[in-house]
Amino acid sequence: MIGRLTGRLASKHPPQLLVEVGGVGYEVEVPMSTFYSLPAAGEAVTLFTHLSIKEDSHSLYGFATLEERTTFRQLIKISGVGARTALAVLSGLSVGDLAQAVALQEAQALTRVPGIGKKTAERLLLELKGKLADAKPSAPGSNDVLNALLGLGYSEKEALAAVKGLPAGIAVAEGIRAALKALAKS
Repeated sequence: MIGRLTGRLASKHPPQLLVEVGGVGYEVEVPMSTFYSLPAAGEAVTLFTHLSIKEDSHSLYGFATLEERTTFRQLIKISGVGARTALAVLSGLSVGDLAQAVALQEAQALTRVPGIGKKTAERLLLELKGKLADAKPSAPGSNDVLNALLGLGYSEKEALAAVKGLPAGIAVAEGIRAALKALAKS
């Protein structure tokens, strides 16, 4: 199994890259989230990879982070979701946004991804529930606000919805007040 590649980025043509490692050029398909974070051609690059071996092909998929690769692997385990669909999901949503959509059971967030219809979105939400590790928002301080709301007895869905609307970098005390106001309105 090829778990990681470190080499020179020989060329990039979305969604495919050519990474030269020790004189061998590896063709790697990546989601657009990874593609946009790549250095210029000729520069050094490290990708976490997933090797898919099928009867008629060997395909290598690359990711900028371990959490992207882990999420990709969770997605392809779902019946009816292949590597192309998984790459499309990761191209359209960050891992954090996908985890939040799953936690809040928001099918419309997934249906905005090209190739994902309502039925597929609902199946993804059902199959991924509880399987994505990063199901909490990533804004600084938002985990403290979320934990405070959960401690006050709000459900995870209510707390995540309240925290979702908070501006980035808000102080914890202000975040709690703003989240409580949002919860009082709903």
